[in-house]
Amino acid sequence: MNKSRILAPARILLPGEGTDLSRWAVLACDQFTSQPEYWQQARAFVGGAPSCLDLILPEVYLDRPDVPQRIAAIHQAMRIALEGVLTRAVDGFVYLRRTTDSGVREGLVAAVDLEQYSYAPGERPLIRPTERTVTERIPPRLEVRRGAPLECPHILMLADDPENTLLGPLAAAADRTAPLYDTPLMLGGGRVAGWAVTDPALVAGVLRAADALAARPGPNGLPPIALAVGDGNHSLATAKAWWEEVKATLSPAEAEGHPARYCLVEIENIHAPAIQFEPIHRAVFGTTADALREGMSRFFAAQGAVFCCGAAAKEGAPAQRFTLLSKEGRLPCSVTGSPSPLCVGSIEAFLADWLPGCPGARVDYIHGEASLAALTAQGAVGLLLPPFEKADLLRGVHLGGVLPKKTFSMGHAEEKRYYLECRAIR
Repeated sequence: MNKSRILAPARILLPGEGTDLSRWAVLACDQFTSQPEYWQQARAFVGGAPSCLDLILPEVYLDRPDVPQRIAAIHQAMRIALEGVLTRAVDGFVYLRRTTDSGVREGLVAAVDLEQYSYAPGERPLIRPTERTVTERIPPRLEVRRGAPLECPHILMLADDPENTLLGPLAAAADRTAPLYDTPLMLGGGRVAGWAVTDPALVAGVLRAADALAARPGPNGLPPIALAVGDGNHSLATAKAWWEEVKATLSPAEAEGHPARYCLVEIENIHAPAIQFEPIHRAVFGTTADALREGMSRFFAAQGAVFCCGAAAKEGAPAQRFTLLSKEGRLPCSVTGSPSPLCVGSIEAFLADWLPGCPGARVDYIHGEASLAALTAQGAVGLLLPPFEKADLLRGVHLGGVLPKKTFSMGHAEEKRYYLECRAIR
C-alpha cells in the first residue's frame, strides 16, 4: 500500500437478504447517554431479531456493574453474526444516501489507514480529530475492541471537497443501478440506501480523489488535512490505540496489511448542504441554577471577563451568549472578554474548574434542545450553547489545532450514523 494513501477498499460485510434491516441498523452508541428510555425502546423494537444492538455497548450503560458481562455477550454475538448473519460481502466501498430531516446526505464507507491518523496533541497527520480527545474515555471502548472479531462503524469523517470529486462520480453510477440495501431506520432515523462500489474504474477514481485530498496543502501552506473526524472521535482513537497494541506484536511485513491497521468509517463532504452542524449542549446534574450562576460569576471575574445574566446579557459589546435552562425557566447569559475565542471553550473551562469542588455534581453532553429541555424538567440545569458555523471548522483546526471537546454535532441525535455495515478486524 502507498504509504501516503489515506484509505483503502475493504471487505464490507452485510446481513443476508432475509434480514430485517430496520431492526438490524442501530443508532451510534454515544447518543442519548442520559436517556436510557431511548435504548429501552430500541430493545423493544428489535425484539429477538438479528441486530447491531447486540454488537455494541450503548454508553448509557458504561457505569453499570455488569459491563464485563455485557462485553462478553457482545463478543459472543459478533461470533454468531459472523457464522450465520453476515452472509453478504462487498469487496470495495459502499456509497450511500441517508435521508434525514436536514436533507439527503451522501457518504462513502471505506477503510481509513490508522497509520495516517493521530490524536496526539501538536501532531498534524493527514487524518485528524477536530476536537480534543479525552484519553480517559478510551479504556472502556478498548475493552470492547480487544476481544471483538469485527467492527461496526459509527465514525463520520469529513472531506474538504468543494468540487465533489470523491462522491460525485459514485452518485452518477448509483443512479443507473439498484441499491445494495434500502431501509427505514428505527426511532426517527429517517432512511438509508447503499450501493456497492466494486467496478475497478470507480474504485480507482475514489483512490485518486483521496490521494488528491491528501496532497492539497492547508491555508498559509500548512500541512494538509485529508480527512477530519466529524463524529465518533473516541471510537477512532480507540481503533488507533488497539492498532498500536497489535502492531507491537508484528513484523513490519505483517503490519503492512493487517486488518487492525484500518478502521471502517463513513466519509462525507463538508460542503454538502444537508450536513448541518449543531452545538452540543451541557446538562449539569446535582446542582442548582443559582449555584452555577454564582460559580460562573466568580470564575469569569478571575479570568478578567464579565459575566452577565438576565436583561444585562442582551446589552453592550459583542459577547459569547448562551442560555441557562432550569425548572424556573430560561435565562440569557453572556461572557465578555473571555480568554477563549469560542463560547463552548469558555463553558468547558468553567466546568473543568468548578466541577472538582462540587463532588455531587456531574455533566453530560446533550444533542438537541428538546432533549436538554426534557432533562431540565427532571431537575438538571442546562447550558444551551449558540450555533456553530461549519465554515469555520476546518480552518479553525488548520490554524489553531483541535477545538474544545464536544464542540459540535453533525445534526440532531437521530441523524447520527446507524451501525449497519461490518468488517472483520482479526
